[in-house]
Amino acid sequence: MFYWIMKNVIVGPLVTAIFRPWVVGAENVPTKGAAIIASNHLSVIDSIFLPLYLDRRISFLAKSDYFTGRGLKGWATRAFMNATGQLPIDRSGGKASEASLNTGLGVLGRDQLLGIYPEGTRSPDARMYRGRTGVARMVLEARVPIIPVVMVGTEHILPIGRTMPRIRRPGLVFGKPLDFSRFEGLEGDRFILRSVTDELMYELQRLSAQEYVDVYATTVKDKQSRLSR
Repeated sequence: MFYWIMKNVIVGPLVTAIFRPWVVGAENVPTKGAAIIASNHLSVIDSIFLPLYLDRRISFLAKSDYFTGRGLKGWATRAFMNATGQLPIDRSGGKASEASLNTGLGVLGRDQLLGIYPEGTRSPDARMYRGRTGVARMVLEARVPIIPVVMVGTEHILPIGRTMPRIRRPGLVFGKPLDFSRFEGLEGDRFILRSVTDELMYELQRLSAQEYVDVYATTVKDKQSRLSR
């Protein structure tokens, strides 16, 4: 109920009136059944724009930090994430990564839409970075289609470090579903997982025309963090 009210009564009409997003290819999202919506990630505001322009509800895998904050801000963030069906994941690797995978598979097992940012984090500079193979494992294990979608211009609305959004007109471009059924049963092969992930990232790069960098975005962010100390 909270999700419906936020989308259709409060946030949706307000965001649409202020930012006037343009959308291309929304008909590529299936009207029923499980599917993965895989997007580039330019700004935290991506997770607001994307659900607003889908007729179906979508659950995102969100970093666990959003659910552990303290004080009034932490409580408000946690309440919002829980009420809108966002799912906490631990990015520390190992068993935590396996638990995150199972969380995503649970959503798909209920014939719902799962939102994923294959890069694993926001781009630090609006370029596209190497994808994480967790998305490939989910696609092959759940045997579901994956729909690439690119956010356009959201990095200008709410750049990293800015708290108040600028008024700009963003775009959303939904590509054709990608079918990886030819790799069924090979979800344990790391070379296949990398191949599937790279094919997805190629399609996202083609749709977005972003410059592609074949390293992980987290690596770049870690380096920037060390240099700024």
